[in-house]
Amino acid sequence: MELLSLHRRIDQWVRDNPYRVDAIAGSFYTLFCVAGSFGLVYGVGTSVVVLIAFLQSAPLIVRRRFPWPATVVVVVGHLLQLLHGNYFLPSQFSVPILVYTMAKYGKRWQSLTTLGIGICGALAATVRMFSNLPYAQPLSFDTFVSFVGLSLIVLVSWTFGDLARTRRLTMDALRDHAKRLELERQYERDLAASDERNHIAREMHDIVAHSLSVIITQADGARYAAAKDPQVAIDTLKTVADTGRSSLREMRRLLGVLRTGHGADNRPLPTLADIPDLVGTVRRTGLEVGLALQGTPRRSLPAGAELTGYRCVQEALTNVVKHAGASASAEVSLSWGTRGLDISVEDDGRGAGALSSEGTGQGLRGMAERVALYDGECAAGPKPGGGFKVSVFIPYSED
Repeated sequence: MELLSLHRRIDQWVRDNPYRVDAIAGSFYTLFCVAGSFGLVYGVGTSVVVLIAFLQSAPLIVRRRFPWPATVVVVVGHLLQLLHGNYFLPSQFSVPILVYTMAKYGKRWQSLTTLGIGICGALAATVRMFSNLPYAQPLSFDTFVSFVGLSLIVLVSWTFGDLARTRRLTMDALRDHAKRLELERQYERDLAASDERNHIAREMHDIVAHSLSVIITQADGARYAAAKDPQVAIDTLKTVADTGRSSLREMRRLLGVLRTGHGADNRPLPTLADIPDLVGTVRRTGLEVGLALQGTPRRSLPAGAELTGYRCVQEALTNVVKHAGASASAEVSLSWGTRGLDISVEDDGRGAGALSSEGTGQGLRGMAERVALYDGECAAGPKPGGGFKVSVFIPYSED
């Protein structure tokens, strides 16, 4: 087990440090070739042979860092050997190594150029080798076999290098694709988080604006009623407390979404079925609110669309309580048609003037954004005879 672990660590180090591996292996190979060249060739100057061996082997130290310059130096070393004499050196084994390296790591033109130089080198070496033999013929079978053998060494080395190049480029493409996918997933997560923040902001606006409007109106009513009818004041304060508790529960549920590692309140979100309760809550503020339900749904709306309808009615009634005036009344209408649900909330109060002067319009913008998510339509504006009207249409879902 320890031996296997050591082997894995060594293999991982070799993969992570290719330049260091080349430097170490190339240095040992160069030392072996240079030391072995002393006295290896009789009748030839030792210094020249040592120089040739060094030029042919030392470039392997940087074969992956600088493949093309290394190849050029090795070619120069072999040209010097061809010009100097007819003998073999161990450093000539660098040829297939450099051919493989150029095919794998070099540019395409460099790879093909190296292949061509290798074939030409095989031809030149064959001619040089047989030219000094007294019994050799220029186009003998031995000459042909020698050329084919040397060419095959070059060609096989280049082929393996080219296959390794293809695999390397494929792996690089896969890694790049995986990186792009991760960036896209991160972008989608950021968009989802942004959408969730916008959703939470709209929810908080709807909850806080509606609840505070009801609480303020009821508190003012309780203050005036306390002097004349204490029981009315007590009932009003009870409504204030109930509204506050309900809002607190909603806020806790909403903020629970932001917590990590803690379960949020799983109480169902409001739907269209909760609109009568909403209207009843607003009526307890003293505002006269009528509710009309017409038609039957041909298809059910998604839960999110029902929540949107509820929030639209809530926002519209909140604006009536805040801006329409004490003597205003409102009418809520939900009408199911052949294409979807029509929602209408209108009042006979002060109209758009109070809304534009006392509010920021964030609620109406949030309402329009909610409706647009379900391909619906939202319109809000003053009525010709006075008052304000909000109209919303939410179509049935496609499925």
